[in-house]
Amino acid sequence: MKVLKDSQYDQIPFRLSEMEHRYGKNVHILSDPFLHSHLAKLCSVDTYQPVINELVHTLYSSLLKIVVNQEFPQKRTITQTRMSDSHVEGNFESPIIDPETPIVSVNLARAGTLPSHICYNALNYFMNPKTVRQDHISIARKTNAAQQVTGSEVSGHKIGGTVDQSIVLFPDPMGATGGTIIEAIDLFKKHGNALKYVSLHCIVTPEYLKHVSEAHPDHIVYAIRLDRGLSSEKVLSSVPGTYWNEEKGLNDHHYIVPGGGGFGEILNNAYV
Repeated sequence: MKVLKDSQYDQIPFRLSEMEHRYGKNVHILSDPFLHSHLAKLCSVDTYQPVINELVHTLYSSLLKIVVNQEFPQKRTITQTRMSDSHVEGNFESPIIDPETPIVSVNLARAGTLPSHICYNALNYFMNPKTVRQDHISIARKTNAAQQVTGSEVSGHKIGGTVDQSIVLFPDPMGATGGTIIEAIDLFKKHGNALKYVSLHCIVTPEYLKHVSEAHPDHIVYAIRLDRGLSSEKVLSSVPGTYWNEEKGLNDHHYIVPGGGGFGEILNNAYV
């Protein structure tokens, strides 16, 4: 079988478009007007169901594509096209995403339920479905009498096996305090040595980035937007991360400002 080798496909590079910051190499704040516009619509007080779910679908389909392009390994493969019956040149060799890479998409109930399902469903179309799974963690904020977040509590989970050499994805809309992601990664690190842990967020705060990076320096973060709306004018006029200890994106009840409200609530239309 003759295989066409075209030098333009020796490799297929991907160039990530991201905002300048000083949070470290594992943090990616995307520079994407399309996603930023959809997220602004999602956060608007005038946006309700069913538009909310449609916007989340668009956001997470796009976020997954970016993460796959940047973080997933590639392999070279030979494709026999429909033209191979007519032309010996109808077969070509090129890189593709390695479909045999084990992938775990984690549903962090309840805000992460729909985002994880979107990612899990999409992954099954171009990866080997036998190497893709979805795990589930029932996790919630722990709060004190002042309604401040003091941590996270796992009330149940269903983990489908080892995560050895897997890419573990956490499609969780809001990175507020970091407690949920830290608890989740702590749990998964008891189930093997993952290739990498990657979170896919709509919005993160500086507090989240500091908390998570200190607990799990290997954790990789992708976010459409960074919110630090309660910071001083000096901080707001600086490159994100310059005055990291002075940046503030959480109010006294640990909700993100400007944010978009509690996504677990708006996604499920359940305000408890």
